[in-house]
Amino acid sequence: MKKLGYLSLAVFLNLSLAACAEQSTETIEPKEDEKANTEQKEWSYDDLTGPEYWGELNEENLACVNGDEQSPINLEFSQVKVDKKLTENQINYKPTNFTLINNGHTVQANATTESNSMIVEGNENKLLQFHFHTPSEHQFNGQSYEMELHLVHSDKNGNLAVLGLMIQEGKENEILASVWGGLPAEETKEGNSEDYLIDLQALLPENQMSFHYAGSLTTPPCTEEVKWIVFEQPIEMSKEQIQAFQQIFPDNHRPVQPLNDREVNKN
Repeated sequence: MKKLGYLSLAVFLNLSLAACAEQSTETIEPKEDEKANTEQKEWSYDDLTGPEYWGELNEENLACVNGDEQSPINLEFSQVKVDKKLTENQINYKPTNFTLINNGHTVQANATTESNSMIVEGNENKLLQFHFHTPSEHQFNGQSYEMELHLVHSDKNGNLAVLGLMIQEGKENEILASVWGGLPAEETKEGNSEDYLIDLQALLPENQMSFHYAGSLTTPPCTEEVKWIVFEQPIEMSKEQIQAFQQIFPDNHRPVQPLNDREVNKN
């Protein structure tokens, strides 16, 4: 009987050890708050995920805090150098169709053709899209405008060039009136089925004197080596048009960044 008792005890101990070993190999699921901490946070213009923290949200955004040639900047007219070697802006826009999206950060118009382009330092740059910020991201002599328009171009090698236009309150902008009639108030994944015919050439200011400098994207990942051209003369939009955009995005601008050792030239 004792032998039978010892045998039963041995079997019980072996089963218990096996169960413990099996339990130790199971994956322990993290708590919900621990999961949240391991996920990359989406950037925004709000306090906790706004411009001040972009570099901490994702390692791909390190240029936002470590970059030497970041945008936007304050364009101090007294420090701008006139460069007679700079050629006049060769902008080749024509009336073309665009689709609108709300990407969660701005309202963006995507090009449906490659018929719009800009010559920068001898290279042709095709227009990819244009979008808006409020208030303006660049400043003139420390002052902001109500809004700013960015037209983003790329050459055949993927190098970017951005044309910036200040927007001030004034008369209604008829060129953008149709677009403003269809501003998507909620975030969209794809462009609207309706295309908007826009004559961008007619949107440009009459005086095309411009500032040129080496900068970056003004949104994450804040990629540098972006050629910036900013027109000195602003364009106008009505108070109602400006307010319509601000109802969707009350503030979607990045503060000005240090100029460091960069030069700003003017043609």
